[in-house]
Amino acid sequence: MSAVSTDLLLLPGLLNDEALWTAQIQALSAEVRCHVGDLTTADSLEGVAAAVLAAAPDRFALAGFSLGGYVAQQILRMAPARVERLALLDTSARADTPERTAQRQALARGARVPGTFHGFGEKLMRSYVAPVHLQDHALLEYIRAMTARVGAQAFARQSLLERPDGSDVLRSWHGPTLLLWGADDAITPPVLHHEMAAWLPQARQVELADCGHLSPLEQPQAVTDALRRWLAD
Repeated sequence: MSAVSTDLLLLPGLLNDEALWTAQIQALSAEVRCHVGDLTTADSLEGVAAAVLAAAPDRFALAGFSLGGYVAQQILRMAPARVERLALLDTSARADTPERTAQRQALARGARVPGTFHGFGEKLMRSYVAPVHLQDHALLEYIRAMTARVGAQAFARQSLLERPDGSDVLRSWHGPTLLLWGADDAITPPVLHHEMAAWLPQARQVELADCGHLSPLEQPQAVTDALRRWLAD
């Protein structure tokens, strides 16, 4: 691709903003128009998707990371004709279990206690980042700064979003598709992506070694290369 001819809508995850996609935006902006959806302002998945769609171009390539993958699935429910191609990164199509919903509710309550929220702490970081990156202090500080910047209120709102089953919507999607995940992802492990691959037989599948949940930050060049191939499919 040698000219700007496509709009790429990038959806970040829980406690993420456009900084999640900095490397991909810098690398791909000469080829596509990049837009980043805001997933922080609404109190329902439908509301988040509606806000993203209201700010989005008429048609776009859609890439959703983690929570953004659930929002991408909701966009397919609401406006499938606007989506030219789909990429799902480090995400899932499973509905939350009652236990997981209760955990998210507890996290939301804790985040709203004044003075207690400072972004990702050490325990969360160890869940989100592959062991090989835990000594990369610049990366960890970048992640902490991003999560602290997004803040407690957004974290509480996002934690309370219902995450419905997306198997039917993925089975009905037949456009160009990328499934990408980190081999060491402890938040949305590889088995969840293998499950989605069974519903998306046309999907290009990419597993990244030495990569946990935060693939756009942990393996930025590999994610950029995968997105570039997907955009050219």
